[in-house]
Amino acid sequence: MLLILFTVILLRYNILFKVTVNGEVIGYVANKYEIEEEVNSYIESEEEGVAFRNLEVETEYEPKFVSNQSSNKEEVLEKIKENISTTYTAYGITIDDDIKTYVGTEEEADKIVADLQDEYKDKLALNIGVKQIFEKEKIDTVEETIAVSKLKTENIDVKVAQIEEEAKKAEEAKKAEKSRNQTTTTNNKVVVAVRPISGGKITSRFGERSSVRSSTHTGLDLAAPTGTTIKAAASGKVTFAGYKGSYGYMIKIECDNGFEMWYAHCSKLYVSAGVRVSAGDKIAAVGSTGNSTGSHLHFEIRKNGKALNPQNYM
Repeated sequence: MLLILFTVILLRYNILFKVTVNGEVIGYVANKYEIEEEVNSYIESEEEGVAFRNLEVETEYEPKFVSNQSSNKEEVLEKIKENISTTYTAYGITIDDDIKTYVGTEEEADKIVADLQDEYKDKLALNIGVKQIFEKEKIDTVEETIAVSKLKTENIDVKVAQIEEEAKKAEEAKKAEKSRNQTTTTNNKVVVAVRPISGGKITSRFGERSSVRSSTHTGLDLAAPTGTTIKAAASGKVTFAGYKGSYGYMIKIECDNGFEMWYAHCSKLYVSAGVRVSAGDKIAAVGSTGNSTGSHLHFEIRKNGKALNPQNYM
């Protein structure tokens, strides 16, 4: 009797699985394992630009005896897929940590970075790298050749041009400064027609420090025997001739272009204040007067009261 009843049920009813998603019936299927397999296959399938997929809802399958109801497998699959989230990925090429463009694979990104670093190694320390990005929306990527062109024209070549322009400006500024310095030197240089003494070994240079003085050296010391003739190195007017503290006997001559020359530690003075002298005139004799440790000429060149290095003007 039961067998007859079961046979009648099978003839009048279909055995289908009722599919429920989050408590909502979305359809019926004949084989739940087939649906599960297709869903898992879709989730695990590899696709460029897709990092991973995840089924966000709980799906239940309940066997039912139904009449007047057929399987709607395709519709069920579509509704399940609507609840599968997709996370997309791409590889961003960064310059100074800012992403400038995207490519689809890590291999492409690494190749682009290596090629660009090699190409620009002599022009620019390129801070370029790769950063993998994950998004819920599909990321627009470009082909390798387009990515390289974009990076060059919009970023790298612009930076190279800026660096070259800055270098050019720096070089021009350097040349201009050099020109100004040359002009200043030419305009201000004291033309030393003759050396103040013949021979004369340099025993102390401008700017040096010594135990015999409290500050840096303001002139040039030229050693020579006492009595050696001192000549005017340039033409001008004698403004001082006499004894002046640590300088001993000295002469100051104001040159025609505003410079001043000092001759110190003299043993004898042959000119007096107010006299005009010409370059090469005998004006004094070498000595060791004042604060001196030996017979020598202390020679200074000054401008507006400031001591200058005589070796720059001789």
